[in-house]
Amino acid sequence: MGRRRGVMSEQFKTELAKELGFYDTVQKEGWGGITTRDAGNMVKRAIQLAEEALAKQKS
Repeated sequence: MGRRRGVMSEQFKTELAKELGFYDTVQKEGWGGITTRDAGNMVKRAIQLAEEALAKQKS
C-alpha cells in the first residue's frame, strides 16, 4: 500500500513544528520521531490557521 502524499508543505510543517516547540526532534529524528500528541497539535494548529484565513476572506 502506497503512502499518501501530505497535504501540508514541508515549509509549513517546519514552521508549525518550530511554533509548537518540537522542531529539534524533527531535525534529529525526522517526522517519524515526533509524538502522536505533537502530530495532533500540529494538525489542530493548521486547522486553526485555515479557519482564521477563511474568516478574514469573508469579512
